[in-house]
Amino acid sequence: MLNVGDAAPDFELSDQFGKVHKLSNYRRKKIILYFYPKDLTPGCTVEACEFRDANELLKKNNFVVLGISADKVELHKKFSDKYKLNFPLLADTEKKVINAYGVFGKKKFLGKEYYGIMRTTFIIDENGKIEKVFEKVKPEGHALQILGTINPDA
Repeated sequence: MLNVGDAAPDFELSDQFGKVHKLSNYRRKKIILYFYPKDLTPGCTVEACEFRDANELLKKNNFVVLGISADKVELHKKFSDKYKLNFPLLADTEKKVINAYGVFGKKKFLGKEYYGIMRTTFIIDENGKIEKVFEKVKPEGHALQILGTINPDA
């Protein structure tokens, strides 16, 4: 996994509308890059809706929210439409970015081990450096957790 101070690997991925996003196109903005396991699942829905609800305040603080999972563009669109998400969901179906950021690994659920995307968020500064890493994210309250680190009065 990448650490604070590392250069954030650039990427080029399509969002839920087929628009291509490159990380390098967001220089001069801070980026909340969050990796999540699966569209339309309970925890991922809670996390996405919290980012949706906090997005205007995040934008006022010069942040851009980008979500990444291995789901296809079509499923991202369904997820986005159903919950009226107001930020890009990027499709990394080949897991190139997921692997570059080191967020694919062994997980445990109900006593069983399996491999999957580890819920992780990276805050990337205006120059493309990793400023903060949130590992083993709990979906509920995560957007407020981030807001608290950038604006303690939020």
